[in-house]
Amino acid sequence: MIRTSIERRQRRHRRVRKRVAGRADRPRLNVFRSSQHIYAQVILDDSGQTLVQASTLDGELRDLEASTKSVAAARRVGQVLAQRALARGITRVVFDRGGYLYHGRVKALAEGAREGGLEF
Repeated sequence: MIRTSIERRQRRHRRVRKRVAGRADRPRLNVFRSSQHIYAQVILDDSGQTLVQASTLDGELRDLEASTKSVAAARRVGQVLAQRALARGITRVVFDRGGYLYHGRVKALAEGAREGGLEF
């Protein structure tokens, strides 16, 4: 059976989500990557609540980066997400890469969040 790359990613994501869950002590940092933008949010899975979010669509990030598709923009999204999380008292998260390879923009976002002070 031939599967598209989207179907393969969704299968990987479902497989990871069986084990990764955001609790009150360690919410889940979820990443979604499209061809144009990258989105990240910190989710409390017990209540299904999004605590903090950041993306390349945010006004403060759109003005700083020339391209929303770049690794530098993804790193900046991670840093902004970490600042917002720390302001809400969130210091430790569990990383959910969303079925994407830990490479390129996803890796840059994770490193940016670590630089910003999040621990995972």
